[in-house]
Amino acid sequence: MNDLYRGEDLNDRPSAGSRQSLAIRQVIVRLAGRETLAPAIRDKAGVLLLDTLACILAGRLSEEVAGAERAFGNLDPGPFRFPGGSPLSVQSAAAIGAMSSAWDEACEGLPYAHGRPGLALIGALLPLSVVRSSSLGELLVALRLGYEVGARAGGWLRIRPGMHVDGNWPAIGVAAGAARLMGLKPEGIWQALNIAACQLPASLYAPIRSGDMARNTYLAHCAQLGLLAAISAQGGITAPTDAMIQYAIGHAAPIDTPTPSPEHDFLLESYLKPHAGVRHAHYGLEAAIQIRTRIGVEPSAITAIRLEVYEEAATYAGNRAPARPLTGQFSLSLAVAAGLRFGEMGPEIYRPDRFNDPELRRLEALTEVLARPELGASGARTAILTVEAGARAERERVDSIAGGPERPLSRETVTAKFIRYAAAHTSPERARHFAEALLAGDTQQDFGAMWSSLSA
Repeated sequence: MNDLYRGEDLNDRPSAGSRQSLAIRQVIVRLAGRETLAPAIRDKAGVLLLDTLACILAGRLSEEVAGAERAFGNLDPGPFRFPGGSPLSVQSAAAIGAMSSAWDEACEGLPYAHGRPGLALIGALLPLSVVRSSSLGELLVALRLGYEVGARAGGWLRIRPGMHVDGNWPAIGVAAGAARLMGLKPEGIWQALNIAACQLPASLYAPIRSGDMARNTYLAHCAQLGLLAAISAQGGITAPTDAMIQYAIGHAAPIDTPTPSPEHDFLLESYLKPHAGVRHAHYGLEAAIQIRTRIGVEPSAITAIRLEVYEEAATYAGNRAPARPLTGQFSLSLAVAAGLRFGEMGPEIYRPDRFNDPELRRLEALTEVLARPELGASGARTAILTVEAGARAERERVDSIAGGPERPLSRETVTAKFIRYAAAHTSPERARHFAEALLAGDTQQDFGAMWSSLSA
């Protein structure tokens, strides 16, 4: 343990970066030796894993991911397979898993990190655990460590204006989780983090504005970088022990906030999504679903739609008439239209037939979006939707949505999401059996055998 603290005298450098760095090292020391998880942590890690695997399987249905998977299989085959997929190396599978996990924007997130610590991490741990014949318990322990490290990296290493969060600090969480799964001691895990920190990429926000899916390769890069760092550390390669501090000074935009306690469990603060799309759009979407259920008329009878929403939602999800799926994932008006047209918003909304549905597009164009500062006062998030159909008008207010710590998704809901998202890859029976086994609590199960059962 003493080696973990060499190279930096924290008493001589009581900076915010030093405090953050020390806290991350303390997290590694606290968690690296854990072989079991407390029930609440184990349950949340299992639900997070299952939900992310659902997103991965759904994302593989896109033409672009399918094409990338075939190309990886031709150039870099190996011992891992997705259901019905090509044989892939661990690095190639990690890239496909991470890329797929965010493809339909139905994935997890963590407000403290301003990002998604679990996506690249699970993308990398999935093939690594299968190839290593790891138990479910070993996988969840590595996931928990990687998530806690990644969460703290995200809260500290804030991106600069014009950048995108998926392309840099998530690699640090991947390095931690992969190194733990590979059996590295705290000193080796710390080296893996710093190897990754020496080369975190700069990723632009520009593809979000243009609708180009290059943004989803950022997570793929992080998954591969984190694996590279863990493998390098296992081989004995070293890095400066203050690499994260140097990265923060030279390349991030850190804010001097209180350093979280090493005992704090950020995993419990993560949220999951019942719908596919940015979480800001879920408030109006939920209101639309409730009105659709209550109003009892065909969507074609709707003549006026007005969404009043907090300013942050209008800022980050204000895309109108989205021409591409990525911009549609950040569109309040499309989410409202989907709720009224289909009564839900799953990954199918971003496939050509449904994305270009004429009635969906009519409702989206009809939707007026008004940003109201008072609906976001004191941290509140509120949407008020008014829908008119002839002489009838319905109004719905939504102040909270399911998926966060205050309203967590149930095991049954996440299981149903997994079965639905996996439907093109495996039977409902196999999907349900996999989900129930993952959530059952038997951590001695061979995860590789579990994964193979989806394709059996």
